[in-house]
Amino acid sequence: MAKFIDPEKLDLEDNVVAINRITKVVKGGRRLRFAALVVVGDHHGHVGFGTGKAQEVPEAIRKAVEAANKNLIEVPIVGTTIPHEVLGTFGGGKIMLKPATEGSGVAAGGAVRAVMELAGIDDVTSKRLGSDTPINSIRATFEGLKALKKAETVADLRGVSVQHLAE
Repeated sequence: MAKFIDPEKLDLEDNVVAINRITKVVKGGRRLRFAALVVVGDHHGHVGFGTGKAQEVPEAIRKAVEAANKNLIEVPIVGTTIPHEVLGTFGGGKIMLKPATEGSGVAAGGAVRAVMELAGIDDVTSKRLGSDTPINSIRATFEGLKALKKAETVADLRGVSVQHLAE
């Protein structure tokens, strides 16, 4: 069980990744609604995403931001990158994330780039495999980020020193 992160204590910034127009055909014609996909983060290792639906775009975005604030996770960051390579999978989408050398920047497209930048990861290489739907990409990215562990955490779990892990 992940620990709860209080969004009130963080200086969160939001980024609208995608807005979809949904049309429902009813007896009297078409009903328009909007679905928004939003990523929030503080550029210091906290990031979350959420979706919201409403009849107006601003209301859908507001609902998505509220949902994103409830789904915050903490991302381990080593220097300016991630601690190790990881593959995140959700549905038909897979995201491969690799640490990159300092100064190489975020080599990621669209939805993955938004997550990395708002998480505060400055140098990372990613490859999207399978589904390229923004929601699947973001969910797969979050699965990958949740699987990341720092060397200190792994060493504590195994009961060995960090130097022993490096050997």
